[in-house]
Amino acid sequence: MSFLKRDFGLIAAGAAVGASLIFGQMVFADKVDTKPDLPLDELRAFSEIFGRIKNNYVEPVEDKELLQNAIRGMLAGLDPHSTYLDLKDFKELREGTSGEFGGLGIEVSMEDGFIKVVSPIDDTPAAKGGVLAGDLIIRLDDTPVKGMALGDAVDIMRGEPGSNILLTIIREGVDKPIKIELTRAIIKVKSVKSKSLEKGYGYVRISTFAAHTGASLKEAISTLKKDNGGDLKGLVLDLRNNPGGLLDAAVEVSDAFITKGLIVYTEGRIKDSSQKFTAKPDDYLKGAPLVVLVNGGSASASEIVAGALQDHRRAVILGTKTFGKGSVQTVMPLTNDTAVKMTTARYFTPSGRSIQAEGIVPDITMEAVKVSNGDENSFALLREQDLTKHLDNPNAAAEKLAEQVTAEEGKDGEKVNEDDATPLAVKDYALSEALNLLKGINILSPRP
Repeated sequence: MSFLKRDFGLIAAGAAVGASLIFGQMVFADKVDTKPDLPLDELRAFSEIFGRIKNNYVEPVEDKELLQNAIRGMLAGLDPHSTYLDLKDFKELREGTSGEFGGLGIEVSMEDGFIKVVSPIDDTPAAKGGVLAGDLIIRLDDTPVKGMALGDAVDIMRGEPGSNILLTIIREGVDKPIKIELTRAIIKVKSVKSKSLEKGYGYVRISTFAAHTGASLKEAISTLKKDNGGDLKGLVLDLRNNPGGLLDAAVEVSDAFITKGLIVYTEGRIKDSSQKFTAKPDDYLKGAPLVVLVNGGSASASEIVAGALQDHRRAVILGTKTFGKGSVQTVMPLTNDTAVKMTTARYFTPSGRSIQAEGIVPDITMEAVKVSNGDENSFALLREQDLTKHLDNPNAAAEKLAEQVTAEEGKDGEKVNEDDATPLAVKDYALSEALNLLKGINILSPRP
């Protein structure tokens, strides 16, 4: 089988800040086997244009540059997640799935010529500096972003660790542009964090799905059990603003709570695009209630987990509708230094739902709320359906899912501090409600 690595997270039409933007299953293929019929007339037109540029453009242009730009444009015209990878892009893509990379810690996408922030990564310069999901970056230092390629913008934002960059941001609901100065750093993503909320009730935050996320989750649950003197009465799994990551990690996280049946499957046109992933007979919570927190920044791998747990009725999904990224990308090497990343399939939840451009609708919808003494601005998060040329949902003929508007105020997924006297309901209202829901489930359905 030609699958070398599988990736589910937000992969956009270019690299993210310090890593490729991961939003879909990504697999690495050994080679391309098909030899399609060639449209000769169109290729003659291409050759004619190529020659005219070579002879008549105001400045000399290298053949390699022209051809690479043509390939990039051909792939970018398909959907937001297909792209051409040169040596640097390929290296950054692999760094992004390793859990350690340099940059600001922002998952981004290019939309209508501007950079859209899909989600800041926890505990990174971007998150600490106040960058929010849905922000539109219009200027990098003194350089306007409009018309700039995503890869070029990423190059500017990366820079040397310890150096500063000034982002000019437009935020919905705010009248004037916001300027945020960030200090670049080596980003070491700790994908799993955990705390005890109350005696017997645990909290696990997954910020991204990296190589060791599944093992880290199981270790966190074991620690929570030990800290609480035995099995847990319930667990809150926080996937808010989680942009995705590795497919294997998403499957392993889902499998930690599901004892049998499908977790996710994929369908496409090429031979290796149809895959099924099933659960093993283990439940690390031993049937204890589970509440999963999601929002509009929860994408792909997060949606796989939420969809699997929802379809198996293993967890209550609480929050707002998720991003809606349900496609699979395959990385096909061209040479030792280049590759093509192309959308080749869609993924489906166990019940056969495609969430492409639709998202997961929570069992209990609750808009994000932050209790504050002052006025807060709200804005709608960017979703897959907002991206230009996004794939259609194959289940579009079925009853349309109800539209929901996500309001994000403040930063989600704050670390629970047991020594902080601030009430949980004030610090994180959604988390407080999730804890109350777990208690209610235990009252109505006590376990032996």
